[in-house]
Amino acid sequence: MIMARTVQAPAEMFTGLIQAVGELRSIPEGVGVRCPGELAPLALGDSVAVDGVCLTVRRLCSDGFEADVSWETLQRTALGAKARRGGWVNLEPALRLSDRLGGHLVSGHVDGLGEVVALEHQGHSWRLELAWQDPALGRYICDKASVAVNGISLTVAGCSADGSRFWLAVIPHTWEYTTLARLGLGEAVHLEADLLAKYVERLLAPAKLAGSTNPANATLTSGWLAEQGWAS
Repeated sequence: MIMARTVQAPAEMFTGLIQAVGELRSIPEGVGVRCPGELAPLALGDSVAVDGVCLTVRRLCSDGFEADVSWETLQRTALGAKARRGGWVNLEPALRLSDRLGGHLVSGHVDGLGEVVALEHQGHSWRLELAWQDPALGRYICDKASVAVNGISLTVAGCSADGSRFWLAVIPHTWEYTTLARLGLGEAVHLEADLLAKYVERLLAPAKLAGSTNPANATLTSGWLAEQGWAS
């Protein structure tokens, strides 16, 4: 009999669809995650998004797994503080090439922290309003854009003019099967903007060399678009 491990997507991508909720605890040089049986079986070296942060399984335990956490990750996320107090986290194993992409492409690399500024029950949904700690990251937010909040794929229902504050409509299923119901006002959340927004920004960046004839270095202006046949 030939046995093979299921191939995962390159660069360890996620969908933002949470598979289980686990409890985080602090251990030397890393974190431990206690998780229920709903989480798919894991192997050493597997990648798991823990509240939207991509971590690698270093040890399997009877009730979960352990993972290393770098200094860079501790500085950019709230995992350290959450582990010290034993907080609850959303869990999603890496996307397999055969899986459906039910949410949106999530890398597990947090762009920045956000803060819960409002939380309101509205009929059959909840209105969650967040603010970037770094307002400059609001440039990645627009109406109906995708954003990962603690690893959860959500759609922006509305936002301020600069995107520094935005709100989301959370359906009952998401509310019940993730950690969103445990959020409180002022609490920090991990935010990852849509990868497509960041790639578009990079491709349309201003020219580093003024007057360059290379389209890859061209500044996006009405004149340049006309030269390329996109505008008249």
